[in-house]
Amino acid sequence: MSDRVLVTGAAGYLGSILVPELLAQGFSVTALDTFARNDGALNAVAAHPGFEPIRGDTRDKPLVERLVAKADIVIPLAALVGAPICKQDPLNAQTINQDAIVDIIGMMSPAQRILYPTTNSGYGIGTQGEYCTEETPLNPISLYGVTKVEAEKAVLGRENGASLRLATVFGMAPRMRLDLLVNDFTYRAVTDRAVVIFEGHFKRNYIHVRDVTKAFLHTIANFETMRGNAFNVGLSDANLSKNELCARIQKYVPEFVPIEAPIGEDPDKRDYIVSNAKIEATGFRPDHSLDAGIQELIRGYRMIRNAKFGNV
Repeated sequence: MSDRVLVTGAAGYLGSILVPELLAQGFSVTALDTFARNDGALNAVAAHPGFEPIRGDTRDKPLVERLVAKADIVIPLAALVGAPICKQDPLNAQTINQDAIVDIIGMMSPAQRILYPTTNSGYGIGTQGEYCTEETPLNPISLYGVTKVEAEKAVLGRENGASLRLATVFGMAPRMRLDLLVNDFTYRAVTDRAVVIFEGHFKRNYIHVRDVTKAFLHTIANFETMRGNAFNVGLSDANLSKNELCARIQKYVPEFVPIEAPIGEDPDKRDYIVSNAKIEATGFRPDHSLDAGIQELIRGYRMIRNAKFGNV
């Protein structure tokens, strides 16, 4: 019998890629989501007999307890993702990003596995020229970073947990998000031919949305050796500043003009470079380069022109 995976926030940006792939790999998937956007992100897998969508909220304890009881693996994706939306809605950020995760852990038996996606924005502002490793002290600056770091502590506090510290995710997905940095800058390049940048020297790491799914599947397959640990998940050749990212996009949209603002600041103050050596040592390698992702986004943006794909 295949493992049953409970995915919360299953119809979101990550889930819309992860859930179909889990099903394709032979897992049964219970997909919990409010489905509030009504955007059909998981429509294509409705025919799969192993797919069970459940409309509900990850904070509904009686509902979640019933679903957790039937799961072998829990992947809690439900979250308010990003510094701006968490600042705008701090109560929901706290209850969804942190409290609901702690509650889920309390419902789980020792044998059940939990794979948690967090953010490497927990590193905050790094030391110039020094790579952030999984041993680097966490220094989250935004409420988003704080709630995710606290939830990760709870996950790693149990024997059968693992955490993936995701770089800034990019790429097309059935439930699209335009507000992520690469997706946003490429969209502006295609539609506006310009972008105003705050603190363009700030660096961060990047990872394709399909490689996030690959990392989850890799962790499931290698769980016995990876459990109890956090792993940075990003492209080791893509620790780039915003200005460097714009230069990459200009290779494919030559008329794109980035303008660096002399005043103003980035609401998400992350500035660091990241080492992904720990997960690479387990055999994981991303499949999608930043350049391939930019070209993919340019093709995708020929098809969509809609602000509904934001997250705030």
